[in-house]
Amino acid sequence: MTTLRIAVAQPAMSADARENGPTVRRMMRDAADEGARLVHFPEGMLSGYAVEQIEDWAEVDWAAVRAELGQVAALAEELSLWVVLGSAHPLTPPNRPHNSLYVITDTGVLIDRYDKRICSHTEITRFYSPGFEPVVFEVDGFRFGCAICIEVNFPELFSEYERLGVDCLLFSAYPVDAVFEMKVRAHAAINNYWVSLSVPAQTAHLFPSALVGPDGQALVRAGAEAGLVVGELDRDAPELEGALRYARPWRAVARVGDIYEERRVTDPRSEARTEF
Repeated sequence: MTTLRIAVAQPAMSADARENGPTVRRMMRDAADEGARLVHFPEGMLSGYAVEQIEDWAEVDWAAVRAELGQVAALAEELSLWVVLGSAHPLTPPNRPHNSLYVITDTGVLIDRYDKRICSHTEITRFYSPGFEPVVFEVDGFRFGCAICIEVNFPELFSEYERLGVDCLLFSAYPVDAVFEMKVRAHAAINNYWVSLSVPAQTAHLFPSALVGPDGQALVRAGAEAGLVVGELDRDAPELEGALRYARPWRAVARVGDIYEERRVTDPRSEARTEF
């Protein structure tokens, strides 16, 4: 397939999974009605996000989180819709939870989970246990990767996904400043892949949820209120030919460096660095 429709959510989040779960499922139905094959949600969407919404994990009803997750998986199967859903993932006490993205297939199966690898100082000292592995999965011939929030500041994670052959990076956040969007667009343009940027309605005043193209331009953007937008990954889009057919393959060759080593010269004019 050369095209794939995905939905990028911008939901209002709470600290109560029993409120967040129905919100997720309503947006899943909206995404399916729009013909999306995958719907993508923000960081911490199901459980609520620590630091901003949760001060202590004792506040979280983990049984409710699991029950709501089960209902999300069942609806994913009913709608034949892939779901990538942010939530804290509890570990065995006294270990702190992971900050995660659940990857649920269109048959309702949880096939993988991305655990945030780079956490903020507050997150790592008070709230979360870090993850250590990238996650890549495939939908209808398109490869997806996952990243979360503060990881936007670590370009090596984004270049890693380029080397893993990702077509679209699903980036979930609960942002604290507007520069996040600029960084996301830069990573999309540098690595020449799509980036789905999902944030909660509470932070839409900084920037909205969006689907960013491999050229760094926003293809679709949400409004100022809660809702979702649907965009298309189109490998044959004429405006993306430069990014997908030329820039990305050439940059892969350039990173290996052989083409430059083969053209290395031995010349006194090259070696004399203090002469005009």
